[in-house]
Amino acid sequence: MSGYTRTGPPLIAERGADTGLARAFEVCRRIHTGADHVSPRVVDLLPAHKRPYAHALVAFGIWADRLADEGEVSERGPALARFRAETLAALADGPGAPVRLPPVQRAMAHTVRAWDMPVPVLEELLTTLEQDSRRTPDFPGFADLRGYLRGMSGTVAELLGTVLEPVREDTPELMSLLGEVLQYIDILTDLPEDLEQGRCYLPRQDLERFGLDADGLNGALGTDACRELIALQVRRARGLLDRGQEVVDAVHPSSRPFLASLLAGLRTGLDECEYLPANRPDAPPRTAVPARLSQTRETPAEVLPVDSVPRQQRSPVPSPDSEDPPAAVPEHVAVIMDGNRRWALALGLAAVEGHMAGEEAMYRLVDAAGDLGIKYVTTFAFSTENWSRSPEEVSSLFKVFARRVTGVTGRLHARGVRMRWYGRRTRIEAALRERLEWAEELTSGNSGVTFTFCLDYGGRQEMVDAVKHAAAEAFSGRLDPTRMAESDLAGYLYDPTLPDVDLLIRTAGEQRTSNFLPWHTAYAEIVFDDALWPDFDRSHLVRAVNAYAERRRSFGGTLNEKSA
Repeated sequence: MSGYTRTGPPLIAERGADTGLARAFEVCRRIHTGADHVSPRVVDLLPAHKRPYAHALVAFGIWADRLADEGEVSERGPALARFRAETLAALADGPGAPVRLPPVQRAMAHTVRAWDMPVPVLEELLTTLEQDSRRTPDFPGFADLRGYLRGMSGTVAELLGTVLEPVREDTPELMSLLGEVLQYIDILTDLPEDLEQGRCYLPRQDLERFGLDADGLNGALGTDACRELIALQVRRARGLLDRGQEVVDAVHPSSRPFLASLLAGLRTGLDECEYLPANRPDAPPRTAVPARLSQTRETPAEVLPVDSVPRQQRSPVPSPDSEDPPAAVPEHVAVIMDGNRRWALALGLAAVEGHMAGEEAMYRLVDAAGDLGIKYVTTFAFSTENWSRSPEEVSSLFKVFARRVTGVTGRLHARGVRMRWYGRRTRIEAALRERLEWAEELTSGNSGVTFTFCLDYGGRQEMVDAVKHAAAEAFSGRLDPTRMAESDLAGYLYDPTLPDVDLLIRTAGEQRTSNFLPWHTAYAEIVFDDALWPDFDRSHLVRAVNAYAERRRSFGGTLNEKSA
């Protein structure tokens, strides 16, 4: 905003002596970028000096919530207690104390001190999280539920309001209302998964009003009573949002575009709550967390904390309206999504965190492919060779698959994407297999991008399986092996309708195809990108497609003039 005099703490980039702090804020930005929360792109609407602090607040909430929700149940409470004690001790020690905190807590402690945030509000958040991890939720009425909504997300929103520079006394209360709505949306979208874990966050009075109870609600998903129950919750959430929407005028003008965008996102989220899989009769047998598709972009390099610009830093992603369309667009793009573990390791995170961040990159890929007119996108999710990884990592990875498959399906289905599973199915646990096959069935009539995920897939194993199938057909007399052609063998692949790959992309700088779709990639153009998969965005895909368009494809014979 012209004429705006910056207040608050200086840019983190101006604190050049403390590169460790700069890296801590970069970790927070990346955690926010890879999460299923309000898109980091909304944060880009804030003035430059406020963005790192907003990322730190959101990342702190995400990290604490994961401690409350993940891992062994018996370990969650103690883990949160340690997290709480470390954070509050750092605030008590002051800025000059030795740094012993992990990155997320260090950035949060600095943010609280820099903006003089109310520590009791932070304590309220940590207390609510710790209580949630130790006991089964039970809210008699709506007022009790609101206390939980306030503690979980209203607190974070109130703290964020400090960064937005309040101009009215009621700004904290209004910001808290927005946080409550965000948490309400999470409760409704997480409902089936929470019920499966024996947790129901909806008020008992509401359940009884519609003849339901917490124990039987999982079996009532999609019924008229359940739809009425969810409709009531949505109406209440909209009431909170109506009360909180005047917060746009309660902060400094430089922060108002951010809040206007946030309000629009919350309204859309509430609209989506009425169309969740759990609210329809065709809901899957088991569920996970749905979330909205998002297109994120990197924060400009000059805004990032000093010494924190990633090695593969890219310019901001161009919008579809501003970029020149590629001269030729491939029909089928396949991607080896490499670099999740390295991305996590570089940030000091567990490998599973890299896989979760990679999920958001997958959404960006599908969105961009649809914009560019690419009809088929195929990704390598889990290979037959991946079974050789440590049992702990394999177990964690499949837990992520199981927890998130329905949410992924909901996001892709809403975009008209058709989903297909390519690979062996016999080794996949029955419940997960059931969900994946449900996703195929649910999206089978969609006409958008066909998104194929290769799970428990290996190219050589596919060839072996195809030959075995053909040999069995020949043995039974249904196939004459002396007259067998390429097209006949292709008919025994896992999915004979999958077209040949035009463009193969591999991320993380590796230059090999790793047993991925050898039959289909025989004449594919290949692009190797140095970006780690969680950092892959629209600009990377556009660059790869432009490289494809510049190549001349001969398919072993004369040049294909369409691609020349």
